[in-house]
Amino acid sequence: MPHRYRLKSLALGFALAMSGSAIAQEGQSAASADTTATEFPDILEEVIVLEELVVIGSRAQPRSVTESAVPIDVVAGEEVAKQADTDLQNLIRNIVPSYNVSTQPISDASTVVRPVNLRGLAPDHAMVLINGKRRHRAAVIHWLGNGVADGAQGPDISAIPSIALKRVEVLRDGASAQYGSDAIAGVLNFQLKDSYRGGSVEIKPGIFQQGDGRTYAVAGNIGLGSERAWTNLSVEYGNADDTDRSAQRADAARLIREGNSAVANPAQVWGQPFVRNDLKIFANYGLSINDNIEFYGHGNYASKEVEGGFFYRNPNTRGGVYKGPVLMFDGTDYHTLAEAEELGIVDGVNGTRTATLLVGNMSGGDVPVVPIVCEVPDQNALQQVLNDANLFTFRELFPGGFTPRFGANTTDYAILGGLKGTASSLLSWDFSASLGRHEADFFIFNTVNASLGANTPTTFDPGAYIQTDTNFNFDVTYPFSDQFFFAAGAEYRIENFEIVLGQAESFQIGPLAGQGFSAASNGFPGFSNIAAGSWSRANWAIYGDAEFNPIENWLVAAALRFENFEDFGSTTNYKLATNYGVNENLKVRGSFSTGFRAPTPGQQNAFNVTTEFNAARNDLINRGVIPSTNDAAALKGGKALKPEKSINFTAGLIVTVPIYPIETNIEPVNITADYFNIAVKDRLTLSQDYTLTETEVQQLISSGFTSARNLQEFVFFINDFETSTQGIDIVITAPFCCDGEISLAYNFTSTEVTKRTETLDDTRIRELQEGLPKHRANLTLTKTFREKIDLLGRVRYYASWYDSEDSYTYGDEFVLDLEASYALAKHSRITVGAQNVLDIYPDVNPNATSVGRLYSQFSPFGFGGAFWYGKYTFSF
Repeated sequence: MPHRYRLKSLALGFALAMSGSAIAQEGQSAASADTTATEFPDILEEVIVLEELVVIGSRAQPRSVTESAVPIDVVAGEEVAKQADTDLQNLIRNIVPSYNVSTQPISDASTVVRPVNLRGLAPDHAMVLINGKRRHRAAVIHWLGNGVADGAQGPDISAIPSIALKRVEVLRDGASAQYGSDAIAGVLNFQLKDSYRGGSVEIKPGIFQQGDGRTYAVAGNIGLGSERAWTNLSVEYGNADDTDRSAQRADAARLIREGNSAVANPAQVWGQPFVRNDLKIFANYGLSINDNIEFYGHGNYASKEVEGGFFYRNPNTRGGVYKGPVLMFDGTDYHTLAEAEELGIVDGVNGTRTATLLVGNMSGGDVPVVPIVCEVPDQNALQQVLNDANLFTFRELFPGGFTPRFGANTTDYAILGGLKGTASSLLSWDFSASLGRHEADFFIFNTVNASLGANTPTTFDPGAYIQTDTNFNFDVTYPFSDQFFFAAGAEYRIENFEIVLGQAESFQIGPLAGQGFSAASNGFPGFSNIAAGSWSRANWAIYGDAEFNPIENWLVAAALRFENFEDFGSTTNYKLATNYGVNENLKVRGSFSTGFRAPTPGQQNAFNVTTEFNAARNDLINRGVIPSTNDAAALKGGKALKPEKSINFTAGLIVTVPIYPIETNIEPVNITADYFNIAVKDRLTLSQDYTLTETEVQQLISSGFTSARNLQEFVFFINDFETSTQGIDIVITAPFCCDGEISLAYNFTSTEVTKRTETLDDTRIRELQEGLPKHRANLTLTKTFREKIDLLGRVRYYASWYDSEDSYTYGDEFVLDLEASYALAKHSRITVGAQNVLDIYPDVNPNATSVGRLYSQFSPFGFGGAFWYGKYTFSF
């Protein structure tokens, strides 16, 4: 087809397939298109192609989603850009039911790069592609992710501006045999805009109904060049304020009632973090070198600062900073508990148990006892400490306690270039090379290294995580006949994970450590010499894809991949899939495949310390993550990690129900229903919590892990359990009145731990099985009036989920989104709308005042309430 006709027909086909619907599944048949072309020659150009071809799911040739052997969702770029959110992760969550992401407050680095889940599996079980090429993973390892994401290291798609997208393709099937490690749950492919003409500018302000969380973004897209040499450039810049959905903590409220005016209200904030200077730049480009060879590529640069809060440090009870030893007072003197037992002093009979303030002596001498009664330290004893230059208590620096502020400056960039062409009239080849890098440079302030006493800084540079991926690919495609297509290729990949050394004070053991004061920056210890380092791994693969049409309505596909990892050896994975047309209105499809995912260099080598709230203890505990091969881990069963292996099975139906004659160009009702089952063996996660003995503490310290002195518990990576994840995806699209459409997307996903060992406790089992809603659905209605007014309404449903940190199962919820758009002029449009217009929140946490958390932080639809937004778009 001439270029002009091809572009217009593809564009119209895409519009018809996607009109008003977030998820397109069907299109009209080629036979119907031929009929229309004969009867209506004046609109030949507009009906030649009625289905957008997708590049995901097969290397042999692009196919429509109805002809594909595996389930694929196609989300139009303009649908993704609706609702004006500045984070692409939230936008996809609202329209793809099998995709999950939560707010992640007070979650260490998981607040900076939020973990996402596809089909109920971990973030690194789903592969992300840009223009069909592998995207590098993020540097952040998710230590806190409500169980499902714990220990995962996946990619970060928040660096992609929505204005850059032509469409998003979601492959809901295992694809390790086609794309390699990480494609166990499926693949997300982000196709960038490739137009060399025109462009658009968007201004997107928004605010939560409670008056906080103000956001804005300014975005632009422009196509430059010609058909021979072109660039499509997208830029977005924005900021987002934090939100507060907290209750005052009960302990902080008591302190205020007792006269401590230095306590903040709220002492601890639960909400979305600050996102500052959020810059995203993407470029897509191509150059025709001659009739047979084309240069292509894409690249991006993104940077932002993310800052959130941590848990409140109570000035009476925070161990290692404020809280001293518990003593027994017999009316005249104070005794240790051991001394009281020897003396026969008993609680409530002849003695009283008394908390004391932790006091340090910079010269190493004795310290006075400062008892705390009814939340108030003994003023005379405290004054004695304050008057002595050698004595120190953190009541001097932070009399009302403190809440550390934590975050990171992130940078993300990638560059990909390739050559593709034809060696004959049929043989096509493609060579590409890419480099991707993600860095999270952490910071923490409003905190202390308690072991340094009065000499502690209150702002620290704990160090950084850096992930760098390098990829080389070569592919060839050859159609032996109209019935048989074949593709083959090779890949070489290098992964590098680096931990950058923090400033000395962030991990130093100071002079007061021997007196009970904790070492390192409180809340997020810096990376010491033993933690810092760089680790690399190379792997290579060869693979082949084939598609065969034995008869006109039957597709059989196969894929085979051999891959070798220098640290895990080799693996061979395969996939078989089929699509059979029973008649013009019914097709059946199915697939069977094996998968393989090697633990990342980061998962094998990272040290980390986090501070978490322990519901059983009703207190904060320091929890360390150590390599599974560390001596202390070995004492609890830790051992070298193994690759994860999977078996995937899918079976589905594609039903087309014509309700109007083709002459009306009205789409039929389209229904797809797919069952999936994913069995994962040797699955990777974090172990149960183990308590450190004094011997284990000394082992860790002697190996250089200085933060071990602060640890109450530690965990390590394990992969000695198995899970079975199964479910159903149903998508229905139908025309609605004139110029309207209604669509329903439903997902059911259930995970069961089928094999376990003692290294995985009951809480972790429950997190894996109940941490995400089993049922999710979107019902979307769109309508256009007189080509000027577009209306959108969407009801989202989320079933119940379990929050292990609240020890509570939250009930199901319905969320309503509304949007209206009006064309001011030919190229100018204004939009107003609201996400969660009815201001729905999750159930109130029954233990809200324990740590001030009103709502579940793992809510699948957030816990900010209604978000109102506007958008102005000028296109040209």
